[in-house]
Amino acid sequence: MNEKEIAELRRRLRPEKNNITRVRGCYVNEKKEIISLFDQSMAMLPQAETEEVLELLRKTLSGTVNKNLTDIIFDTAQVAGSPEHTLLMKLRESRLQDDDAAAALFETIIAALELEGNYMIVLTCDSYDVPYRAKDGLLLQDASEEVYDYLLCSICPVRLGKNALSYYVRENAFRNLAADWIVAPPEAGFLFPAFDDRSTNLYSALYYARDPKENHPELVQALFRQEIIMPPAEQKQTFQALLSETLEEDCNLEVVQTVRSQLCEMIAAHKESKVPEPLTVSKSAVTRILDHCGIQEERAEAFSARYDEQFGAETCLSPRNIVNTRQIEVKTPDVTIRVSGERSDLVETRIIDGKRYILICVEDDVAVDGVSIHIS
Repeated sequence: MNEKEIAELRRRLRPEKNNITRVRGCYVNEKKEIISLFDQSMAMLPQAETEEVLELLRKTLSGTVNKNLTDIIFDTAQVAGSPEHTLLMKLRESRLQDDDAAAALFETIIAALELEGNYMIVLTCDSYDVPYRAKDGLLLQDASEEVYDYLLCSICPVRLGKNALSYYVRENAFRNLAADWIVAPPEAGFLFPAFDDRSTNLYSALYYARDPKENHPELVQALFRQEIIMPPAEQKQTFQALLSETLEEDCNLEVVQTVRSQLCEMIAAHKESKVPEPLTVSKSAVTRILDHCGIQEERAEAFSARYDEQFGAETCLSPRNIVNTRQIEVKTPDVTIRVSGERSDLVETRIIDGKRYILICVEDDVAVDGVSIHIS
């Protein structure tokens, strides 16, 4: 799913726009025990509570594509009749009225999820009469293309708040408000089926993780029987290690600068094009860059083989996850130098009298600890 499709669904989660009739779920304690089940009509909730529930659901469709929001692709065999896909379809087709299916989903999440403290599972179902989008981008509300029925699940930590001092004007007195349990924004969640090309895609789901560094792969495996791509920070570290370990002596400053500049150019071109689909780069695209740098064939092949091991041969990465467009960092055990991403040309390496040096070309004033210095 792309950002526009996600934003279109997120805008629906308003009191006056959605068709959510019920919300059900459970409250789980730190021992992984269900201490409360709920199944409530949205129409019976007060307006303030309705808006709070919808806010939690909106957050499950927030963040950055390929970081917080990840497409999960089912195999054809799974869609044909796997237990995990069948369970999701039962919940969707029954509009959450299948009690056994709801209980099975809650048990699956609780058994798999590693989350400290208490939390709440919130599950809803919505029907979206998808309006036709004209060539000029305008939505024609009276011209529907299809009805998109989907599940939205949010897993929200429940934390104990703090005591607070309050002042009651009528009584002219201070009162202590006792701490109470508060439902926090979702830690994880999912949308099923996906809304690809503004249409139902039963072969895909959208998975949400609040913290990309802790994206709970154990939950993805339990719910979808699929592997989720590693977190962005780990992608970056792994990609950097692949370059340095497989290219060996060929991994010099010029090669790293070229790889980085090529990826940054892809990011800039994608942003300029305003294409809604997320930008990704394949292994073959990276190997073509390495070939352009004159990397020896056996080392390029070593990179390709290690890429397959670490990411998977068909896995495409987001360039934004593996390069920092704002700056480059030159680091030794004792020195760290940060340079504007647009001026990597100021950095070069050189061997002088048998010693290795990092040279920074100086075009403007230089300050050390805030003190301007002269170079003579």
